[in-house]
Amino acid sequence: MSTSPQQHDITTERSGTGSGTGDAPAWWADAVVYQIYPRSFADSDGDGIGDLGGVLAHLDHLQELGVDVIWLSPVYSSPQDDNGYDISDYQDIDPAFGTLQQFDELLAAVHARGMKLVMDLVVNHTSDEHPWFVESRSSPDSPKRDWYWWRAPRAGMEAGAPGAEPTNWHSFFSGSTWELDEASGEYYLHLFSAKQPDLNWENPRVRAAVHAMMRWWLDRGVDGFRMDVINMISKDVTPDGHLHDGPPLDGSPYGDGSGSYLCGPRIHEFLQEMHREVFAGRTDQLLTVGEMPGVTVEEARSFTDPARGEVDMVFQFEHVNLDHGPGGKFDPRPLRLTDLKASLGRWQEGLAEVGWNSLYWNNHDQPRVVSRFGDDSPAHRVASATCLATLLHLHRGTPYVYQGEELGMTNAPFEAIEDFRDIESLNHYRHAVAAGADPAAVLAGLRWTGRDNARTPVQWTPGPHAGFSTGAPWIPVNPNHDVVNAEAARAEEHSVFHHYRRLIELRHTRPVVALGDFTMLVPGHEQVYAFTRRLGDEELLVLCNVSGEEVGVELPGAGAWTGTEVLLTNRPGAPAPADVAALAPWEARVHRRVRDAAAQG
Repeated sequence: MSTSPQQHDITTERSGTGSGTGDAPAWWADAVVYQIYPRSFADSDGDGIGDLGGVLAHLDHLQELGVDVIWLSPVYSSPQDDNGYDISDYQDIDPAFGTLQQFDELLAAVHARGMKLVMDLVVNHTSDEHPWFVESRSSPDSPKRDWYWWRAPRAGMEAGAPGAEPTNWHSFFSGSTWELDEASGEYYLHLFSAKQPDLNWENPRVRAAVHAMMRWWLDRGVDGFRMDVINMISKDVTPDGHLHDGPPLDGSPYGDGSGSYLCGPRIHEFLQEMHREVFAGRTDQLLTVGEMPGVTVEEARSFTDPARGEVDMVFQFEHVNLDHGPGGKFDPRPLRLTDLKASLGRWQEGLAEVGWNSLYWNNHDQPRVVSRFGDDSPAHRVASATCLATLLHLHRGTPYVYQGEELGMTNAPFEAIEDFRDIESLNHYRHAVAAGADPAAVLAGLRWTGRDNARTPVQWTPGPHAGFSTGAPWIPVNPNHDVVNAEAARAEEHSVFHHYRRLIELRHTRPVVALGDFTMLVPGHEQVYAFTRRLGDEELLVLCNVSGEEVGVELPGAGAWTGTEVLLTNRPGAPAPADVAALAPWEARVHRRVRDAAAQG
């Protein structure tokens, strides 16, 4: 499987994103993004909740790491039903996180360090406490009633009766996607929590209000947006307002409505309009990335094709769904490396000529990769964390680092349901146990893939509360912070932190890492992930042993790489192997050669 950079154009003609000049690559081609989940990053006032002051206090850490962009998860005013992804005021900062003045100070400090700041854009839904929804709910005759999805009960059924919901859709957070409003006898749609009603993007006034808000933030100086579940804003609705039932889900009273809201019929129209109304004509170097569950390679090519003017890149979920069993994310199964290679390789090939990949293992919705796909035991945590990092960052695309990933932070040892905080996990446990599931089995699934694994506080020091706060944190810190922490990692030359720093530096200094073609090797091997990257005469060989065993692999052309420069390794000081294709447990190596010189040799 090979891709050719000579045929790939990542320049862009649309104003406000990309490079916009000649044949130069878009600025984000060699950039690295760092996601901050503020509630869990650092607390500056001792109330146990991370805040903007905490982010400001640790910018030097990010500057040393070398990242180019900070993606800030929501800090807007919110009742915090879904930790800020339920927004009650798009143009103010929640007091738990600080003030607009503090935000401006943070933005200025980020820019002063040569970095950019991207906001989280959550516009598929608002909080039910947003003034728009409060007014919408006030009366069926409200001017804002059709800013949201209000529907009567099914024909011939009484409101509140089982099965009377307008469709049979199952919520991402368990139960129905419809909530009955007793006062009006109608239901409103919420794909997520009942406190997160979906906006009706069919209404042009809704779109205009969202565009105005986005312009307000860009005018304030932010550098773009990560767009939460943005491919859900277009629903498949008939001219008379009818929404369709989805196919029944096994063992559930609900159906799968995703066919009606994932990449709906007007999604490209809406994103192109957003670009025209918000980004067109701006000369800033901005970044737009759309989170798009269920998106295919073919759809992603359209979304990220520069000529279409939609988004710069998408977050797809294919590779992080590979360990989901028949019961979904809380029914995990072991990852097969061949499945991972097939998935990531398909995305590398599919977006080689048009579009662009985002690269990630972790974010606020995913468990820690070193526990999930690596080995978080003391013997292998550092090696497996750096091996997985090397594997990902040497792909073609823009890497995203989630807070604590650069420290090798692990999943947390949750013992009981009382230890969890996330609404998705709590709702799943309640519904599953009520339906007769074994509580111990449900807890096992939550421990493995629950979102709280990503939300335990960043471990800054070995001291009390890991240096996150002087008060009791909103969720307990991982007890392994006495060993796994930033203070120790920055002091150790060969730590996970410094390996990430070297990976980022490699992307910044070696154009082949950002722009080179990609060729997968040994796709059928269940332990070794290997590929080459090439740009002009320069070629890299990336070897990763994704296992805890020593491995030798029959690698095509291995002899030509013997004695070549080892550009990066996670086993510094180890003697160069006589056989380049012999790998220690969790070993990762990046070899470099210049093809002309290699041919002469």
